[in-house]
Amino acid sequence: MKYLNILLLLFVVSTAVRAQSSLLQNPYSRDHISLNGPWHYIADPYENGYYNYRRKAFDEIGNKKGGYYDNLKQNNPMSLIEYDFDHAPTLDVPGDWNSQVEKLELYEGTVWYQRAFEISPEKGKKYWLYFGAVNYEAHVYLNGKKLGTHKGGFTPFQFEVTDLLHEGDNFIVLKVDNTRHQDEVPTVNTDWWNYGGVTRDVLLINTPDSYIQDYQLKLNPANNKEIRGFVKVEGEESEVKVAIPELKVDEAIAVDRNGYASFAIPVKKVVYWSPENPKLYEVQISSSNDMVLDKIGFRTITTEGTDILLNGKSVFLRGISMHEENPFLPGRLRGEGDIRMLFQWAKELNCNFIRLAHYPHDEKALKLADEMGLMVWAEIPVYWTISWENEATYKNAEAQLTDMIVRDKNRASIMIWSVGNETPVSEPRMKFMGGLADKVRSLDDSRLVAAALEVSQKEGEMVWTCDDPLVDKIDLVSFNEYAGWYWLTPSELSKIKFEFDIDKPVFISEFGAGALGGFHSEDRVRWSEEYQEDLYTNQIKLLTEIKQLRGMTPWILVDFRSPRRPHSVYQNFWNRKGLISNTGDKKKAFFILKDYYQKQEEAYKK
Repeated sequence: MKYLNILLLLFVVSTAVRAQSSLLQNPYSRDHISLNGPWHYIADPYENGYYNYRRKAFDEIGNKKGGYYDNLKQNNPMSLIEYDFDHAPTLDVPGDWNSQVEKLELYEGTVWYQRAFEISPEKGKKYWLYFGAVNYEAHVYLNGKKLGTHKGGFTPFQFEVTDLLHEGDNFIVLKVDNTRHQDEVPTVNTDWWNYGGVTRDVLLINTPDSYIQDYQLKLNPANNKEIRGFVKVEGEESEVKVAIPELKVDEAIAVDRNGYASFAIPVKKVVYWSPENPKLYEVQISSSNDMVLDKIGFRTITTEGTDILLNGKSVFLRGISMHEENPFLPGRLRGEGDIRMLFQWAKELNCNFIRLAHYPHDEKALKLADEMGLMVWAEIPVYWTISWENEATYKNAEAQLTDMIVRDKNRASIMIWSVGNETPVSEPRMKFMGGLADKVRSLDDSRLVAAALEVSQKEGEMVWTCDDPLVDKIDLVSFNEYAGWYWLTPSELSKIKFEFDIDKPVFISEFGAGALGGFHSEDRVRWSEEYQEDLYTNQIKLLTEIKQLRGMTPWILVDFRSPRRPHSVYQNFWNRKGLISNTGDKKKAFFILKDYYQKQEEAYKK
């Protein structure tokens, strides 16, 4: 064990890129109790529990009493109390309300959640109330005191609650509102179900007074024989230790006056993480009275001309897009078993890559991707027509992007940070999206930056390209195209071609067609499995003519629910572009893509 010298420390501090946030890194590795399970709920479409009859928020006026968060009890039969959590029905957490209560299936608005719990707080510890995700706007109260608010349906947030906990009985009340608004992220128009509720885990975490708040370990992109990173501590600490026993790493590192310990550690004989060998190393990060354990893989991802290089070797991203839904169980995914099922289907498709659309998926999904050897495209819900000129909207998007990167920066599986999907070209949008791309690079220099762009047609020709100016700021010519579904038919795809005059890899982030599972047609008509099969066959012929093609994530692995898809015969509020039906049956196109990916796997082994 040795002390890194001051010159090295100063050099690393000046060159390391840090994703900064107050979120606790790797919350599941901390001492915690789960607050999952049944929570009482009250639907409140008029928000009577939050506003008085003059539309003033109770928690902003007078003694800040009067809202449902007071959690009053009917101890006196003469008291006027117009709500009652104790006898209210319950919702499972994690979970959404749309799939659990029939009358809330299409509900958008406010629902109050309440849960009681017992605890005996220990001296010398800090306590944190942690939410994996709440869709969309959450107001959080503990024992009648407001902790704060959070916007964003797919990123975690936390509050320190040390001084607000009572010995014995405590209660939490949440105001959860999934109402869509033009100036939010995402905006009013999406193509997925707007599931409301507490959709991921709720934890009560404890740490020592002086604790490890954040850390990152990664291969130096310029030197794959060196692990670099940082540890951020809160409290009085003079040094931290970073140990990777299998690599014989055991370093004591000085902490600067801001609580940072930056490092660059030479290593030998690192087994690099890859889909073929998803090697993870146990990492131990410790201070005088705190320790955090993680499993981290080390790899590099870069581009060189039109190639994507994983650990210096050209790779084809054999991918598929997916939403965070289990077709068998209505609603958002509820745990690791659901995630593993979807990922296993992707592996059966011969995928080495998945696009987690169109928002940050559960932290457990990224850890499982590390374990199963699936490379990942991770995305924020900047989707379609955002309020490009609204400063608050941009700050919201940037905050969600930052929280996603902070949460998942240690996951080897993530290859690409995506800043949005199918956004229309304009000068304000370019400023917005360009700013997000710059933000990614300021936070993380070890991954690629992309966005799902759109195609354009050269005038008077059957030639298509992607001339979005955002291509200049990202690493891939990445775009969605629906030739054969929204324009032309599968048999007409041979009439067109794609041309690109930029020296970057081309990546097709979406293509596809709807098919009702089990509907077959000798005439191969629209909505039949045969139509979808033909589209995949002809799309593959078309796309393989693109010399720069280095990957794709067709739309989509499994049918998913969408309010935009009402056709009572073929859709019934499902988007039917899945290669697997909502009953779990593989459609004919599944095997077309599987066969193509098998050939690509063999080609890139050479």
